[in-house]
Amino acid sequence: MIRTLTAQELKVGMYVRIPESWLRHPFLKNEFILTSSSQIDKIIAHGIDNIIMDTDKSVLSIETVESMSHSDKDINPPASWNPEKYLTDDLKEAIEDTKMSKEERAQQVYKSSLQMMGRLLESPTAENIKVSKEGITRLVDMILREPETSGYLLNLTSHDFYTYTHSVNVGILSIMVSKEIFRNSDAHDMHELGAGFFLHDMGKTKVSTDIINKPGRLNDDEMFKMRTHPYQGYKILDKANQLSEECRIIVMQHHEREDGTGYPRRLKKDEIHPYGKIGCISDIYDALTAERSYKQALTPFEALRLMKEQMLEHFQEDIFKSFVLLFSK
Repeated sequence: MIRTLTAQELKVGMYVRIPESWLRHPFLKNEFILTSSSQIDKIIAHGIDNIIMDTDKSVLSIETVESMSHSDKDINPPASWNPEKYLTDDLKEAIEDTKMSKEERAQQVYKSSLQMMGRLLESPTAENIKVSKEGITRLVDMILREPETSGYLLNLTSHDFYTYTHSVNVGILSIMVSKEIFRNSDAHDMHELGAGFFLHDMGKTKVSTDIINKPGRLNDDEMFKMRTHPYQGYKILDKANQLSEECRIIVMQHHEREDGTGYPRRLKKDEIHPYGKIGCISDIYDALTAERSYKQALTPFEALRLMKEQMLEHFQEDIFKSFVLLFSK
């Protein structure tokens, strides 16, 4: 049964449809199940009213809602993957449509990128990885040629710590800082760099979802299994014949630390490639600014200050300075 409700009548567990343009609200889709009161607050804050609710698709048990996986909450991948239509015309149009304002383009590009990565992580086959890299190439080109639109992308990064969201955030941040660091050099393949940064956590698809989605800190055994994901990502890309040198470095080194306390090989200083060091900084920053069940999200300023005052030994200082400069422009 379809009903029309005001925003104030909404409840967690309702399946809702927002009868407005996708660009006019802060959600990934126009139709979804409300999984938190914060979503309702966002609907009210954006002045969206007369929401359509489908009672047949609603799940009004809070226990059921809380047990849903992130893919149930946010992205419903297609039953079958059509590579020709996968880069739908959403991402391509958003990147190429110069009639949109830069802010609107950035918003649509970001949402389309989240959907792309969400679908890929649900089905990380060789063909799907290849097609996704084509989408990443288009996005990298836009970041390189349009600094103003890229600035809007930087401000749009979500604070929900799902693997697909984290992948997009790290990808955008890392390409932007790479653009700054390597601006006077032609020796870097920015497309493969972008692929490496966006695909850096592919190995998490081989880690149990109970560990990935655990609402709290991992114990020692769970952490050991989590720390296999760089090598698992390496194997996925190698098997798919998509393991460029840039991807290999980033996937294997994004958790290495300047002081040798990282993993999987406990590399330090010059043993770590600059690409790995960039990925490390972006990865930690995005984790700090993400909201988890056991911690609140830090603001960008709070995260950067903590990284400088308590974690600087993890990073190469000049790369960290270039990263901080992204937020001062």
